[in-house]
Amino acid sequence: MINFNIPPFTGRELEYIEEAVKNRKLCGDGPFTKRCNRFLEELTGATKALLTTSCTHATEMAAMLCDVGPGDEVIMPSYTFVSTADAFVLRGARAVFVDIHPETMNMDERLVEQAITESTKAIVPVHYAGVCCEMDEINRIARKHRLMVVEDAAQAILSEYKGKAAGTLGDFGCYSFHETKNLSMGEGGALLIKDAKYVERAEIIREKGTNRSKFFRGEIDKYTWVDAGSSYLPSELNAAYLWAQLEIARQIIDDRMASWNYYREALRDLADDGRIELPFIPEGCRHNAHMFFIKARDLEERTALIRFLKENGIGAVFHYVPLHSSEAGVRLGRFSGEDRYTTRESERLVRLPLYYGMGNAVEQVSAAVHEFYSAAR
Repeated sequence: MINFNIPPFTGRELEYIEEAVKNRKLCGDGPFTKRCNRFLEELTGATKALLTTSCTHATEMAAMLCDVGPGDEVIMPSYTFVSTADAFVLRGARAVFVDIHPETMNMDERLVEQAITESTKAIVPVHYAGVCCEMDEINRIARKHRLMVVEDAAQAILSEYKGKAAGTLGDFGCYSFHETKNLSMGEGGALLIKDAKYVERAEIIREKGTNRSKFFRGEIDKYTWVDAGSSYLPSELNAAYLWAQLEIARQIIDDRMASWNYYREALRDLADDGRIELPFIPEGCRHNAHMFFIKARDLEERTALIRFLKENGIGAVFHYVPLHSSEAGVRLGRFSGEDRYTTRESERLVRLPLYYGMGNAVEQVSAAVHEFYSAAR
């Protein structure tokens, strides 16, 4: 069986977890958490990086830092995970969905401005498959209308847009370290902050609304409740697990990239024949091989392809059901403009297995895709 995903494992995770246990510092912001934060700051150039319990929680923190509240609207793609919307609707806002580029599955920046109303508070681009949105235009629109930009960079660690790290292109960036991501701590994430003026409040929100971080730095003699917040600090055990992967992050990405490139070359003939479509990487974008997807002709063909691969011991899957078509999406959001591509393209997309240490399994998957389309002629 070739699984769709196998969480990355470098071999030093247990060593570092044991070290964390021996340190007798298991709650948040211990040595491993701080090490991870510094690494992310150095890696990305962010003013501040704060490890969190999930990317969902990082996005919730960003929503609070943007002062999103009841009656506000937040613009985002419908083709995304529910957390993108949840973080803002939990604050009382309404999700406003815009259509996507069919080539990248990213939010179409040309449709953002027409979705803006007097209630709009923020724009939330989602870097699908680790390929960055057109951030220059999104930021231009945000500046013009005095809106905040929160990058959902859950899939995009080590991706770049015009030489700058994904997650540092807006006001806030949110990473995921879920077990399905390139780098994992089981459940976890990180909030990246561009402007230093938000750092102190971010630390307070992350520490249950207290100024506990300042207390531990010796800046105050006692800490107290000073703002609304929650418990967004991951355990040191999770941070220790992640550190083993951050140490060799480039090696992990390079390994995934080798598999991604193999897929692209092995399946190019099917694309040239018009049987499938392959991922498109815009100029100026450097992706992180988070995902390799192909597009079948339609929903019927996609269903047949996934079934065929499963019968041959290969775990291939589709992805999001567009949020605007879901029960909660109808109630808590609205679609701005026409859904030309979101639904249609979502019904064609198939994700192929891709994980660290995949080896020659990528050849077997490619051969099976060829076999399906040979039989389908």
